[in-house]
Amino acid sequence: MKRVMVYVDGFNLYFGLRSKQWRRYYWLDLVALGNALLKPDQQLTQVHYFTSRIRTNAHNTSDVQRQNTYLEALATLPDVQIHYGHYLEKPKQCRSCGAQWMDYEEKMTDVNIAVQMLSDAFADRFDTALLISADSDLTTPVKQLRNLFPNKRVIAVFPPHRRSFDLGNAANGSFTLGEANLRQSQLPNNVTRADGFVLQRPTHWN
Repeated sequence: MKRVMVYVDGFNLYFGLRSKQWRRYYWLDLVALGNALLKPDQQLTQVHYFTSRIRTNAHNTSDVQRQNTYLEALATLPDVQIHYGHYLEKPKQCRSCGAQWMDYEEKMTDVNIAVQMLSDAFADRFDTALLISADSDLTTPVKQLRNLFPNKRVIAVFPPHRRSFDLGNAANGSFTLGEANLRQSQLPNNVTRADGFVLQRPTHWN
């Protein structure tokens, strides 16, 4: 059996789902999704999920709570490893009126993905990597991985409504994540943590 690792660019996937107004698929079981994408001669070994915790402000308390609930639910899956980046405070200015405000930009996800993929390749932990992202910044590490390990395959799996021509060309192959796989790969409405606490699917995601 060929060993497969899945690398999920969390915010890239989230914004793809949001652009399609597919909020009902946010409660995603990444292990089930990974298994749904396998070929008959493949076996899922691990899922790496890359994200950053939302920075709390006066307007996003509910968003932060929903994200925390989802991350806790993912943490109950033994084959999922969560990797955290961070948000960087960044000043922005309106080009029309000159108004200024502070915004936040997610950082480190592409670097974390590149490092993990290359580390796993050097340690020979996979035969095929499924990269769920459409971030063109990952083009160079994918090219480098293929040059160093010509017998390993990297497949770009584009989130809905997102695509990178460069990343697709750098990989061994590419395809877009379909709605059927998302629909069939949802976590149970109630997920129990190791301490017995029950996490409930946010009603906003129904």
